[in-house]
Amino acid sequence: MILVSHLLDRKGKDVWSVDADQPVLEAIRVMADRRVGALPVMSGGQLVGLVSERDYARKVALLGRASAQTFVRQIMSAPVVTVQPSDSVQHCMEIMTEKRIRHLPVVDDGTMIGLVSIGDLVRAVIEEQQQTIEHLEKFIAG
Repeated sequence: MILVSHLLDRKGKDVWSVDADQPVLEAIRVMADRRVGALPVMSGGQLVGLVSERDYARKVALLGRASAQTFVRQIMSAPVVTVQPSDSVQHCMEIMTEKRIRHLPVVDDGTMIGLVSIGDLVRAVIEEQQQTIEHLEKFIAG
């Protein structure tokens, strides 16, 4: 069973974030520069939300709002659904499916230590299945 902590060990724990009081334009720039689809939103050092490209599309672009005059706190998704390093990939996939979300901040003792995406989870499941297939092939081949 693959745990969230294993994913973070592989992919790294670098997380870019945006402040709740920054303009949405800045959040979009960070997402584009870092090639990510979502950013944790911080306020006073605490995780208060998550802003995604989907939030931007639905709450700014489609409504004709200006990215430079709209603040992240106005469009972020909150409260944030989080997971712990000890949670399994399977559990994360269940949460994402149930909540219809694509990103989960990883929190340990109240501190955000990483972020996992649906892509990270799918990649981990595929790798685990490939290893199982290889082990079975070796076992059968004797």
